[in-house]
Amino acid sequence: MAKTYFLTGTDTEVGKTVVSSALLQCATQLGFQTAGYKPVASGSEWLNEGLRNSDALTLQKFSTVQLDYHRVNPYCFETPTSPHIVSQEIKQPIDFNVMSEGLSYLKQQADWVLVEGAGGWFTPLSENHFFSDWVINEKLPVILTVGVKLGCINHALLTQQAIIQSGLTLAGWVANEVEPAGRYQKEYLATLKQHINAPFLGKIPYLNEVKEHNFTSYLDLSCLKLS
Repeated sequence: MAKTYFLTGTDTEVGKTVVSSALLQCATQLGFQTAGYKPVASGSEWLNEGLRNSDALTLQKFSTVQLDYHRVNPYCFETPTSPHIVSQEIKQPIDFNVMSEGLSYLKQQADWVLVEGAGGWFTPLSENHFFSDWVINEKLPVILTVGVKLGCINHALLTQQAIIQSGLTLAGWVANEVEPAGRYQKEYLATLKQHINAPFLGKIPYLNEVKEHNFTSYLDLSCLKLS
């Protein structure tokens, strides 16, 4: 059975896809056949091949299993806003069954699957459902991306609390330096390590260019709780 994880963030723009790239690279280095999955993405552009989301393309690139784009990203929206808004606007509802069928297919193709969310834990996918509702239905262990900046401690601990209260496992967390380290960076990290009750998988430093970067030296998956 494929080891499967859901990656969420403390907010939008905290570098989930950078962390996804790092996790996929590390899992590949450990010998796994990997697949990245971005079931819902907004903020996309039209290319020769059609509407494409840059985060989903990155997941496709770092997956060792060769996958058609639509297997990686079944719901791709052009407008960069909350998925439930653009979904309603263009009258394309997001169906949990489609998301689950896509995940099931990837589990048959790979033995290590990483599902990347959109925005934070409570990103709405419809008027009545959040992304987290689907994750709970799938019973996926969660990896948390913490964008290290002012305010991240509160966001991280609130997200941790919500994940644990949902009954899911917080399998690990990654510190991602989304801006150059400030004066109190060490203190932020120390506080996060003290209060997040899950394995610390590593820290990704602030990088000007990440597209071709090898992240394997930054993370350690040996303490990751397996699904």
